Amino acid sequence: MKMVVGLGNPGEKYQKNRHNIGFILLDEFANNHGLGWEIDKKLKCEKILFEDTIYIKPQNFMNNSGSVVSAVASFYKTEPEDITVINDDVDLEFGRVKHQKSASSAGHRGVEDIIQKLGTNNFWRFRIGIGRSPDTNIPTDIWVLMNFTDEELKKIKAEIKVLP
Repeated sequence: MKMVVGLGNPGEKYQKNRHNIGFILLDEFANNHGLGWEIDKKLKCEKILFEDTIYIKPQNFMNNSGSVVSAVASFYKTEPEDITVINDDVDLEFGRVKHQKSASSAGHRGVEDIIQKLGTNNFWRFRIGIGRSPDTNIPTDIWVLMNFTDEELKKIKAEIKVLP
């Protein structure tokens, strides 16, 4: 079984944050296909089984995503090369998508935790550019937790076409 992981932080407070781009895109995918999320308390995620793929939104905070990804992969016997992680990337201009396999975390703590818990970086990544703040006084850790504008959200949701 294949797995697609959307990275984000759980809770309404974070729903429209730049850091939640993985959750946003998976929610849009679910809406477009008329699918609903199932809460899996044992695996600590929201999940959808669709065709030959499990889509998950880990329900712990972003920087601890690896334990959920590892547990789900183990439960469904998913090999790392069959996992795709969707995450934000401040080093890519807004809306730019980079699809790659076996890459480093590039400083993304959620991805780093997944690499550590899986013991490999041999998985696919969809890095979606959120860019850096145009205001140099806003540090990156604050920028990623700021909400997208409605216009930005519309543009980001259009990226759903890149999902496997």
